[in-house]
Amino acid sequence: MSQLAPLILTLFFAAPVLCWRPWPNSTDSLYGGSKKYEGSSEFVHLKYHMGPVLTANITVYPIWYGTWKSSQKRIIRDFIDSISAADAKPPSVSGWWKTVRLYTDQTDNNISRTVHVGEQKNDRFYSHGKSLTRLSVQSVIKSAVSASTRPLPINPKSGVYLLLTSDDVYVQDFCNNVCGFHYFTFPSIVGYTLPYAWVGNSAKLCAGVCAYPFAVPDYIPGLKAVKSPNGDVGVDGMISVIAHEIAELSTNPLVNAWYAGQDPVFPVEIADLCEGIYGTGGGGSYTGQMLNGRDGATYNMNGIRRRFLVQWVWNHVLNYCTGPNALDQ
Repeated sequence: MSQLAPLILTLFFAAPVLCWRPWPNSTDSLYGGSKKYEGSSEFVHLKYHMGPVLTANITVYPIWYGTWKSSQKRIIRDFIDSISAADAKPPSVSGWWKTVRLYTDQTDNNISRTVHVGEQKNDRFYSHGKSLTRLSVQSVIKSAVSASTRPLPINPKSGVYLLLTSDDVYVQDFCNNVCGFHYFTFPSIVGYTLPYAWVGNSAKLCAGVCAYPFAVPDYIPGLKAVKSPNGDVGVDGMISVIAHEIAELSTNPLVNAWYAGQDPVFPVEIADLCEGIYGTGGGGSYTGQMLNGRDGATYNMNGIRRRFLVQWVWNHVLNYCTGPNALDQ
């Protein structure tokens, strides 16, 4: 067992669960071009692998790495707080979360209804530099939970540690079809096993890849970007990636719960199955039907104080992607 442990650790660390990127679709190779994202599909075999899910009230601990404006932080905090805001105008972020809540653990307990922002940590002096590896991402989290002043709480059962890097920070594989990823920390590095995610601000590095459709890829001539709902292309683009990660961390925090595919090192999770789908008719390179505000901004969900564009997630009961702005609702 001791001889196998380093190998297992290497395999897991070599491939944290890579996040969705809006363009192109990453699951085509797994399910083929005939996969119909919005409709039911015999190609999708999402299974429960008996691992834990986040059934207790979920606390998100943001780690603001680098230079962040107060206005940018408010947008992200407002989104997280909107997940549990049942009184938001429909179609709402809380309506989107209802699909995530359909997932259960071995005892049929559902994903928690409550998601809120907990203590936060600022790392404005780039303590680990402006170029991070996957290993140093965990080291940033270690610094946040072991700080001499105001360390983040240790919450392995219902905590989500959300590392957010500013637009001047590069993380390993960022922009190379990776906009974020989630995994869990190793006790050998952090001291605890904590579910975490990293999401980067792509505004200066690759907005056309990670902030689509608020920015468009250079290699697609004639494609026009849409107006972001909160006036910040980078942060508005981050919102859907953050949503993607929180949904997957809740249903697969230790990479042994809900996923499709045969390889737990490369799982396809509930948000991966709906990459780039924001509305009815979405699939492939088409986003689906979105909403347009009077100010010309594009969105598909309402939060408690503002609007957001958030990708749909896989509904394992109906066996297709669903969202609160579906035209048949």
